[in-house]
Amino acid sequence: MPQTVISISTRGQGLYEFTQPVQDFVRGQGVGEGLLTVFVRHTSCSLIIQENADPDVRRDLKAFFSRLVPPANDPEMRWVKHTTEGPDDMPAHIKAALTAVSLGIPVHDGRLMLGTWQGIYLFEHRDYPHTRQVVLHLSA
Repeated sequence: MPQTVISISTRGQGLYEFTQPVQDFVRGQGVGEGLLTVFVRHTSCSLIIQENADPDVRRDLKAFFSRLVPPANDPEMRWVKHTTEGPDDMPAHIKAALTAVSLGIPVHDGRLMLGTWQGIYLFEHRDYPHTRQVVLHLSA
């Protein structure tokens, strides 16, 4: 069963599309039918499938999650105990818990069965740049 790890560099909070390298991996395996599992190896970012046509969608999602879970130094978050890694860390863990760390995507005729406007994104929840590792595992 083919498997690989790809690295995604982030520049702070936001959505980073990586659909193309995933499609390239699947295409290169010669598998007609299967299931691709995408898994991120971190606890302060997550994975989502989202619209990739209008960049306003990414901006609005980032703004929504920032309002839903503000930084730990915000007065609304004074209950947070885990602050040793900065005011963005515990909120990042909460955001990751609300989203997903793995995705399952069907493969048909060697192609991801994504919809017309769907893209695969790493959702970075930390303020500073990181290099994130994402595991791709294709089961036939």
